Amino acid sequence: MSIFGTLNTGVSGLRASEIAIATTSHNIANANNEYYTRQRVVNQANKSFGAIPGDLGAGVKVTTIVRIHNELVFGRLRDSSNSLSYDQFKKSSLEEVARYLPDLEDAGLGQDIKNYFSSWNDLASNSDDPSQKIMLVNNSATLANNIKNTRENIRTLQSSINDQLKINVDEINSIGKQIADLNKGIDQVEAINPNRANDLRDQRDRLEMTLSDLLNVSVFKGNAESNNAIDSNLIDHSTDYSINVAGHSFVDGTTFQPLEINNTYNPSGFYSVYSKSKDGSTTDITDKLTGGKVGAMLELRGNKIDAASPNGYPSNGTLQGYIDDLDSFAKTFIEQTNSVYAKSAQESMSSLFNEGLKDNMPLSEYSESINTGTFNVIVYDKQGNEVARKPININSDTTMNDSSSGTSVVDQFNANTDDNSDNNSQNDVDDYFEATYSDGVLSFNTKDSLSGYTIAVEDNGTNFAGATGLSPFLKGNSASNIDVVSKYKDDPASMNANSSPVSGNNDVANDMVQMQYKEFSFHRSNGTVVTESVEGFYRFITTNISTDGESANRSHETSSALFNTVNAEFQSISGVSTDEELVDLMKFQASYGANAKVITTIDQMLDTLLGLKA
Repeated sequence: MSIFGTLNTGVSGLRASEIAIATTSHNIANANNEYYTRQRVVNQANKSFGAIPGDLGAGVKVTTIVRIHNELVFGRLRDSSNSLSYDQFKKSSLEEVARYLPDLEDAGLGQDIKNYFSSWNDLASNSDDPSQKIMLVNNSATLANNIKNTRENIRTLQSSINDQLKINVDEINSIGKQIADLNKGIDQVEAINPNRANDLRDQRDRLEMTLSDLLNVSVFKGNAESNNAIDSNLIDHSTDYSINVAGHSFVDGTTFQPLEINNTYNPSGFYSVYSKSKDGSTTDITDKLTGGKVGAMLELRGNKIDAASPNGYPSNGTLQGYIDDLDSFAKTFIEQTNSVYAKSAQESMSSLFNEGLKDNMPLSEYSESINTGTFNVIVYDKQGNEVARKPININSDTTMNDSSSGTSVVDQFNANTDDNSDNNSQNDVDDYFEATYSDGVLSFNTKDSLSGYTIAVEDNGTNFAGATGLSPFLKGNSASNIDVVSKYKDDPASMNANSSPVSGNNDVANDMVQMQYKEFSFHRSNGTVVTESVEGFYRFITTNISTDGESANRSHETSSALFNTVNAEFQSISGVSTDEELVDLMKFQASYGANAKVITTIDQMLDTLLGLKA
């Protein structure tokens, strides 16, 4: 080897040291970059020259710069981050729901329920006291308003999550587009072997992590390389790349297929998510999306939306379940209250509007709350004496006003029967009152020229009066519209605590007080039936919310601990340690100085050689 060959050997060492120092500087500069993967220079000896007695080295060359990246560990980090993001969103949302239903002493719906029954108890002690009636109506209105407000708060949270879903799906599409663009850049850089697009791969990893925080995705990286000679942790440099969402292609190399999200045909504005194929066809994947923030959103909001549903609300979902339970609570509470209040004698009785209840529809098909059995219609005179009583039968075929295939309530009521069994056809229920059913409203009105008579309904387990809202105290059929009947809000003194129109009678008030201890069937949206008292079913709802919240907290603690463990492992492999980099910097600085010394020595040798020739 010539002296100039030796000079080139020193220059190669100098250049390799420069690159090593530059790479170390790059590592140190990105020490606080969460998604940066430390890099390492890979050197290789130049091809040697054959010489006796052995090969003569020709210096060093930098073959490539690699990331110290383990794709298997990164995959676990991505999965643990996905779980943590899911649990964080679910935990915070359920904590917000819990604030809507405070289980504190002297606060919340639980206390409102107690105040409601306490007011009936106070009225039972003095059934003619107007001030007690005012207090009862006020407490009843407060309970109804708080039920409505609680439901509305949960519905608002559900709608807010629905709005966030749109924002997050748009972000998912933005990330997918960026990843596809990065893949183009990576392919261009790495088209010439052994070039490595390390920083572009770091950017892609960052986007993968963000994408996994949002949604459970399948990331495939084929043909990954492992090289223990460089670093035992090195599993990287995959060439094939694809991302699937719910089994559908999302990113395939440099090709990106965005998700579609719309609520065009949903009357409540609830979004559905679709995967679009290359041929333009779409597939609804709303109920297939899991994990991450979006998965938590859909689990809370509900991911099954029936296109035929008139309101467009989900048929499942944690928040929808809470709303449905509140509706079941309110519906049963309204019906049972009205069933008792129907015992209060009135000059006439009219039901609430029963939407969809046609003349010929069997009552058993209209409402699951109506049971087979009987209820009694009772007529009182001016002195409060019972003058007539008629049983009305309810079976599986009973309708409101069509006896063609069975019995009807109207026909039974108006039938000319000897209700009193006294062989007198002029003093029975049909002689004092007449039943009509029109446009969803059932009415019992006095016959012409009669006055001073009142009518009441005494139920024997059918819940007919409660289910149809016959002469009600409360109106509505869910937590969204529960309220005190307007005439009692306007004139509380007009309400009755009695059954027969006799001063001092407190039968209705007493029965209302006893209602709090009875158990009723609460029909849930999932098809199950819970048999509980009014307060018991409310506790059932709050217990479910509390249990869900505690479960979310425990799951969050577990996923957080797992993420921290995996992240620590990942950082130990790929993270930058400034102490280690400073040690390397001193090592490469010394190498640079040594190679510079070689060049200086060669320079001196050249001077000597040139001096000899002179």
